[in-house]
Amino acid sequence: MKTLARFFSIENRYLPPILITCILLAGQLSFGLLESFSRTILAIAASMATELFLSRLITGKFANLASSYITGISVGILLRCPDFWPYALCSAIAITSKYVVRWKGRHLWNPSNLGIVALLILAPDYMSTLSVQWGNNVWPMLIVWVLGALIVWRVKRLHITAVYVLSFIVLSLVRSGITGHSFLAEVAPITGPMYQLFIFFMITDPKTTVHTRRGQCLVAFLVAAVEMALRLAQNIHAPYYALAIVGTTANVVEIWWTSGIPVAEPRLVTA
Repeated sequence: MKTLARFFSIENRYLPPILITCILLAGQLSFGLLESFSRTILAIAASMATELFLSRLITGKFANLASSYITGISVGILLRCPDFWPYALCSAIAITSKYVVRWKGRHLWNPSNLGIVALLILAPDYMSTLSVQWGNNVWPMLIVWVLGALIVWRVKRLHITAVYVLSFIVLSLVRSGITGHSFLAEVAPITGPMYQLFIFFMITDPKTTVHTRRGQCLVAFLVAAVEMALRLAQNIHAPYYALAIVGTTANVVEIWWTSGIPVAEPRLVTA
């Protein structure tokens, strides 16, 4: 039991990589969700190479690569493009942001979220993002949700996921009343592999979330609310933009408000 508890502890930096690999395998075996394995491998390699180079250049040490693996595999899963270069560029932007886009020693954006949003803005004609749902095959989704919920619970981030998911479901009902679409059609996206990455890695990232539990819950709700507004405006990349807007604003406000007050940061790798 002690070994199992240690494995699922916040100190185990390899839990998130294991979960994200499960998401990839479940999605690929069930639906072939990857554009290609070669593009995903390129994204992972570019992410790790950028991490090694910048960590050595800026800190004088080589960083643990668990975080860059998550970033690379997230990019490989989420991007959709026939070309190879966006995968390498997105990973490089994401990792670079960890070392460059900081304020008072803290990250402002989730790395993979920033990389994807940057490419959506800079090269919208060259790439898109994953939009596959699990469909009627619920077993892959259930396995990922059980593993994901267990991990974020162990690292004390389950409340963020829960608030976002509940908010998404309630706001899906609101959207269905506004658009005239069925409730099931509006809520269906959250069953997809893209959202598994989003709710278990992006919005729960300890390095880019506010520090108070109440603040984390408020931000999760606001992300869902802004996402709803963007969806009503026909923005198909709504969750990425919503997190980039709300999450970053919340971080800036908290850093400014608590400037000079030391706050302990949780230890967990980021997407």
